[in-house]
Amino acid sequence: MKRVAAFDCGTNSIRLLIAEFENGEVRELDRRMTIVRLGEGIDQTGEFSSDALKRTFVAVDDFAKVLKNYEIDAVRFVATSASRDARNRAEFEIGIFERLGVQPEIISGDEEAELSFLGATAEFSLSDSGPFLVIDIGGGSTEFVIGDTTPAAARSVNIGCVRMTERHLQSDPPTEAEIAAAERDIDDAITEALNVVDVSKAKEVIGLAGSVTTVAAMAMGLEKYDRNLIHRTVLSSDQVEAACNRLLHKTREQRSALPFMHPGRIDVIGTGALVLRQIMRALPQTHLRISEHDILDGIAARLALSLD
Repeated sequence: MKRVAAFDCGTNSIRLLIAEFENGEVRELDRRMTIVRLGEGIDQTGEFSSDALKRTFVAVDDFAKVLKNYEIDAVRFVATSASRDARNRAEFEIGIFERLGVQPEIISGDEEAELSFLGATAEFSLSDSGPFLVIDIGGGSTEFVIGDTTPAAARSVNIGCVRMTERHLQSDPPTEAEIAAAERDIDDAITEALNVVDVSKAKEVIGLAGSVTTVAAMAMGLEKYDRNLIHRTVLSSDQVEAACNRLLHKTREQRSALPFMHPGRIDVIGTGALVLRQIMRALPQTHLRISEHDILDGIAARLALSLD
């Protein structure tokens, strides 16, 4: 048996998964998330703000206490889009090491896509019909990756929900001019990704991360967020479009009143929904499978494999 702790530190949230791996089986022991908005303002300044670092370090202090409740064989801390962009990331790296005793790894967009693919597809057997197109909408970037059991092509583009919100959607609710400007940015990035990733080969599209799962909760009309109900749900393009449009055009107050809405997503879910809407419009496929398994699961699985 191997017990590992995986950290995923993105632009919007930091997450922890503690899992056991034995004889090909995975047992989840602890999974938690804190919204820290590490990438707040980074699109404009190119640096982590002191407040964002403080929020992140407080969350890591809390997670460090959780680790003490378990005997862990290995820990891996992965940081993604915001950390790739930050000129002052050394301050972030030092703060993480001081709290966890682990050097954070700032991974490339390609590795981020690969780990997301691994996490999303690990539960599918070889009898499942691939290739799979995995779409991971984060706070700073969105990853497109296609493959059967392993990635065949991948592209990461800078159209995350935090980045696009700060760049374009300032009004409450956003104006049509703001939405149009965001659409142009998003569509250009999607075109860039699809020039690398041949989506026409995909037999199934799998969507990951908080923006996607929240859109799913909206489409399903959930009275509370339930990851077990959301996981592996299949939505039509029309269902995705309708749910995205509803989220995009709501006011902040209306979004905050939704029973499934995480408080940390209220300000950015409209843009996350817009990114997903534009992606689905660009794809030839007409359905989207929702996954609650993502890069965090991929980090844990790869870490466990490294212990063999």
